[in-house]
Amino acid sequence: MSIAKSTQKSYERNPGQNRQRNNNDWRLFLRLVPYGRKRIKKLAFALLLLLPLAFANAAQPLLIGQAISLIRQEPSSYEFLRNMSLTQALGIIQFILLVTISIKLSCTGFQGYIVQKLGQEITAEIRDDLFKHVTSLAVRFFDRTPVGKLITRLTNDVEALGDVFATGAIGIVADLFSMLVIMGFMFSVQWQLAVMLLLMLIPVAWVIIFFQQQYRSANYKSREELSVLNSQLQENIVGINVVQLFRREKFNAQFFRSTNQRYLDELDKSIFFDSGVSATLEWISLIAVAAVLWAGGWLLLGKTLTFGTLSAFILYAQRLFDPLQQFAEKFTVIQSGFTAIERVNDILDEPIEIRDRLNSRLSFSSDFELGYIDEIIEKLNSQEDVQENSSRGEIRFENVWFAYKEDDYVIKNLDFIIHPGEKIALVGPTGAGKSTIIRLLCRLYEPTKGRILVDGIDIRDVPQKELRRYMAVILQDGFIFAGNVKNNISLGDFYDFEQIEQAAQQTNVDQFIQQLPQGYDTQLRERGTNISSGQKQLLAFARAVIRNPQILVLDEATASLDVGTEALVQEALNELLVSRTAIIIAHRLSTIRNVDRIFVLKRGELIEQGSHEELLLKNGLYATLHSLQMLESE
Repeated sequence: MSIAKSTQKSYERNPGQNRQRNNNDWRLFLRLVPYGRKRIKKLAFALLLLLPLAFANAAQPLLIGQAISLIRQEPSSYEFLRNMSLTQALGIIQFILLVTISIKLSCTGFQGYIVQKLGQEITAEIRDDLFKHVTSLAVRFFDRTPVGKLITRLTNDVEALGDVFATGAIGIVADLFSMLVIMGFMFSVQWQLAVMLLLMLIPVAWVIIFFQQQYRSANYKSREELSVLNSQLQENIVGINVVQLFRREKFNAQFFRSTNQRYLDELDKSIFFDSGVSATLEWISLIAVAAVLWAGGWLLLGKTLTFGTLSAFILYAQRLFDPLQQFAEKFTVIQSGFTAIERVNDILDEPIEIRDRLNSRLSFSSDFELGYIDEIIEKLNSQEDVQENSSRGEIRFENVWFAYKEDDYVIKNLDFIIHPGEKIALVGPTGAGKSTIIRLLCRLYEPTKGRILVDGIDIRDVPQKELRRYMAVILQDGFIFAGNVKNNISLGDFYDFEQIEQAAQQTNVDQFIQQLPQGYDTQLRERGTNISSGQKQLLAFARAVIRNPQILVLDEATASLDVGTEALVQEALNELLVSRTAIIIAHRLSTIRNVDRIFVLKRGELIEQGSHEELLLKNGLYATLHSLQMLESE
């Protein structure tokens, strides 16, 4: 149980969860207003339909009351109807009643279609904006946020946001307007009974507010538990190999069952408060009808009220509480939507740490800034069309410090220069900071202190798109997207088939692609489960070659390849590395003997550098690591 609780705490960590929720409901609702403003015509048309709908609904009890008054020949019947025969008068009332029913049904159906369509359009746009924002966040955010929670925000919570518009907001406006029209009709017929029903709405409003506050709290907790549930589900699916190899099925199932039970408990609370509103309103509506019968009977005995008017008021009492009950149900949808807005806002309010500096200047849009961008891009890509490729690709770290957590530095005062075309290897024990250096260079993280320059330009001054096009990174585990082979090489860039094929041939990848069932059109499953690890790595090399980078980063890039395939790739790499700057992370020191310099890292600090022979003569950490590997190989 203690393990489950500790894991539960780790799952519940998310940005903004402990943040004080000072925004009230209306401020939260205002976050949706821009989406509604874009569709103001559809929204206005849906609201315009409320007029005939409300008046048609409110007129029906009055018509029924008039029919009763005519049959009983009471003075409350309209003068123009009393001048007709009973058959004619009832025929006119029936016709008008049929017209109101037709108007109500047609307006309800058409309005329902419009608001549902409106809600789905808003849902789709919010989902697009949320996805765009999430993919723009720094890697640091994903380090601390479970994937299952993000999936819950993008699916369940966004759907709840759409319901705020589709059935909540417009529905509440419709119910309020319908109640106002009904009250107007009631006051026009008999003000004493109307005042009595109006006074009964005061405790009803208090009951609705109380239950909705409780529902809001319970609904927020249930959604948090749902996020935890999805996180565990996603984790177990992704790690199914480990789960089965270490026989954790029973333990994980029990852990999942306990989380599922917590979700069910919180969900039961929200259902209880939701049902409480409906049950309370049902009781109050029955009391209201009884009160109308009691007061109406007393007025009837005093001959100040007719049977027709009393019948109309009984129907009005029922119809007054019908929209109120619907209002309470829609208010529940609104409260659920507000909960979703809070949770989505936690993501949308998450700051984008790594931004292009020039984007903020571009927001002021001047020719100078546009020219400055072109100057930087041109300098990176061509160095003013004068310098040769051999003079491009310089990397400079100037007193760089970096911490994943505050004051816990994993990179400390790194200060070095990698010259254009130089081949550098990073070595050191696990946790020395090798991969962190690559992440900083690619600007997946920002240095805490210091700066990094490429060809003399601070990488923070370069648009991220251009920076990452200027260099290519080949990781130890090449990630494969669901799609065909061509798309996994081009990754959405506009390369024609000849360029894709040429890149594959240059890296000797074309041989294995031709052996696939449909060649370059072969569909690869998610994470490339239908090809081997070595084949996935080969595709990663083709991705790098087609982009013709000036800086190439290899993070144990050949570790997944067999000896024969590695020899083919190494042959292609030898050509690819000509006149290009390269940074190689390797744990097998035998693979980096021919590099120009070796940087030896320990606890984030550069403690040694030099060639293979020079470092062996120093008899330092590198010599120790080399000796250990030689002993292992022997």
